[in-house]
Amino acid sequence: MPNAGVQFAKVSYTLAGGHVLLRNVSLELEAGKTTALLGRSGSGKTTLLRMVNGLVVPTGGGVRVASEVVGGDLVGLRRGIGYVIQETGLFPHMTVERNAGLALELAGRKSGEIAARAKEVLELVGLGFEEYRGRYPWQLSGGQRQRVGLARALALDPKVLLMDEPFGALDPITRAEMQTMLRDLLKRVQKTVLLVTHDLDEALYLADRVVFLAAGEIVADLASGEVLRSENAAVREYVGAVHRAVSGGAAR
Repeated sequence: MPNAGVQFAKVSYTLAGGHVLLRNVSLELEAGKTTALLGRSGSGKTTLLRMVNGLVVPTGGGVRVASEVVGGDLVGLRRGIGYVIQETGLFPHMTVERNAGLALELAGRKSGEIAARAKEVLELVGLGFEEYRGRYPWQLSGGQRQRVGLARALALDPKVLLMDEPFGALDPITRAEMQTMLRDLLKRVQKTVLLVTHDLDEALYLADRVVFLAAGEIVADLASGEVLRSENAAVREYVGAVHRAVSGGAAR
């Protein structure tokens, strides 16, 4: 999957009852960069993200990954796309090692290759292989489970990484630790990342670019360094809502 940018071309998604979730969204994600999607609940963020790996099929327009139209060989497509979700989706009856190497197992790789790659990706996300390989998900903290989920997503060395509120269930301190780990990791692995989050500070910390959605449409598309000084009304409203407690405390 060379030059694995992602293109959304006039993408729309309308439910059977006529409710529009996305309306004519055109967006291009630069290969090797991290783009964050921000917006209210129901603004269409996760729907747009799920179109990249074919979990949602547009009712209008199209999506391309590495110039290939999404919708043909979905198995091949998904092997080139890592997917990290809030709940991690780890299998409770499998060890950390097997969870981390599961994608390679399903792809029919040899056991020696699976073991070597599981060790590599677990250590890449900060989990010592010998210490954690034999544990089960229920024996891990929330942050450790999320690290295993990220390791599994990286196992096939995908060019594209989809992250849907990956740290939303974590406490603030663990979340900050995970953000630091992820930013350092992404600098090393150079993936094309699409991150859905409600956390403005997380988006600014991790992403090169921040796209704001409202009612299924793009209302702002900015470099992360431009967000806090933007005069865009939708951006100012979002920033004001997120930082209200800080500014309110200062006013008192």
